[in-house]
Amino acid sequence: MTGGMTDIVGGLSEVATGAAIARATEPAHGESGGHTHEGACLNCGAALVGPHCHECGQRAHVHRTISAFFHDLLHGVLHFEGKTWRTLPMLAWKPGQLTRDYIDGKRARYVSPIALFLFVVFLSFALFNLLGGLGENEGVGAQGQSLAQVKSAYESGRAELAELRQDRADAANDAAKVAKIDAEIADLRKRQDSLAGILGSIGSDFEKGFEKNPLPKGNKLEKALEQVQANPQLAIYKMQTNAYKFSWMLIPLSVPFVWLLFPFSRRFRGYDHTVFTTYSITFMIALVAVASLFGYFGMVPLGLLLLLYAPYHMYRQLRGTYGVGRFGAIWRVLALSTFAWVAIGLFVAVLGWLAAGH
Repeated sequence: MTGGMTDIVGGLSEVATGAAIARATEPAHGESGGHTHEGACLNCGAALVGPHCHECGQRAHVHRTISAFFHDLLHGVLHFEGKTWRTLPMLAWKPGQLTRDYIDGKRARYVSPIALFLFVVFLSFALFNLLGGLGENEGVGAQGQSLAQVKSAYESGRAELAELRQDRADAANDAAKVAKIDAEIADLRKRQDSLAGILGSIGSDFEKGFEKNPLPKGNKLEKALEQVQANPQLAIYKMQTNAYKFSWMLIPLSVPFVWLLFPFSRRFRGYDHTVFTTYSITFMIALVAVASLFGYFGMVPLGLLLLLYAPYHMYRQLRGTYGVGRFGAIWRVLALSTFAWVAIGLFVAVLGWLAAGH
């Protein structure tokens, strides 16, 4: 998955290069450069009275150049236009005004909540994969080894360690040989400690839990846990993939909790809460991605400090969107913070259920 981001960047670079070449080889914009100057819309045939058709909205002038094609491609993939750069600062610093404006119908200047959400999710997960992704650990188990394989390697290591200790005892009078065996024992112990750590985190806890609270035979939960126990790396990979594909589920899981902040309100409806939730989740995903980037480059305190902005962002968005006072915004931030963890827990539970093969 790490190579995915490289491929994306490389592809975009090629598109940009193609666009530059096209602009150099194609004539300047004008009638001879591929424009058409029609009296009627080419799409619906309505008489044109401006730069856009008043019936279907299509542009009056159709571009027929390679450079225009690449421009449309870049626009479609990355939505590079002025309203993107108007929306992002508003989302970061004036989320309440952004949400309120969109709800009230002032939409031409902003990127829609769902479009921005999908774009941020795409970039964030590409960044996570670039930084190493989830579950790509060093050492044993990084290549998707099953729990049984890890246990087998650990038992083999124990037997090998016993043999080395016996060899050391036999060579007690040979200082050079003892030193060599001690080095081998030290390396083996490091490997054994790594294996023991893996077994302790993904194996022993499961086994101890089953011993204390055994599940009925044939239970679906037991089967799911057995699958995770048998190959935890595969389960983590599935959860990572599903988190990307089903990230949109965070929105319907969160909207009911936002509704609880304004129950039975006649002024604020489900649509208002959905727009609020979508913009809020979009920002939080972007915030976590940027904080992860700081952490990757060794600036962990700065990344953690950045995450402290999350509650204040909620506060500003609540005040601007719903017009509540300071106290009303503060208690709702506290409630919303709790609700957010509940929604995340439900989302993780769904991912685990999907990763178990359902």
